[in-house]
Amino acid sequence: MDAANVDLKAFTEEFYKRLCTGHLGAVLETLEYLKYRTKVWFEITTLLIPGHNDSPEEVKKLSEWVMTRLGPNVPLYFTAFHPDYKMLDLPRTPAFTLTTARDIARKVGLHFVYTGNVHDARGQSTYCPGCSERIIGRDWYDITTWRSQGTAAAVFAPPQSPACSRRTRATGGGGASRSGSADWNALE
Repeated sequence: MDAANVDLKAFTEEFYKRLCTGHLGAVLETLEYLKYRTKVWFEITTLLIPGHNDSPEEVKKLSEWVMTRLGPNVPLYFTAFHPDYKMLDLPRTPAFTLTTARDIARKVGLHFVYTGNVHDARGQSTYCPGCSERIIGRDWYDITTWRSQGTAAAVFAPPQSPACSRRTRATGGGGASRSGSADWNALE
């Protein structure tokens, strides 16, 4: 297996017990296993369901766990719930909730936080953590920007490196300070 997307459904054991008949701890252990015992590229997706797992406090706890246990460079997606199958009595997730979740995660220090299941060019694009330049622009299923030369190098390079086009210590695409938040020497 080369890559995986892991659904981190919520950050409370009660949510897992009530809605998933599973356990939060098992998912967290799997994420740490992928990070420290494999070479699998992985990303995390959390579907934000209004009134169930979308509080700013829960989003912050989830983001802090990802930051401290997995590091700032694991991609994290907050996606919108749509009442299309079960739970038809709930509203769809407002775009504002997704933007707020992304902002919280970026303030915690995560570099690659995205929104999904909505049109949100800013929240779905990838920015250089060093200079804030848009590396890959996305909106829903459309690629709107693609820096083809040095893309990976620019995204994963330390600030002040030649790969960062502006070579400045700047804030990330969402405005969160990245000063001291990354261990750039640990990147593979």
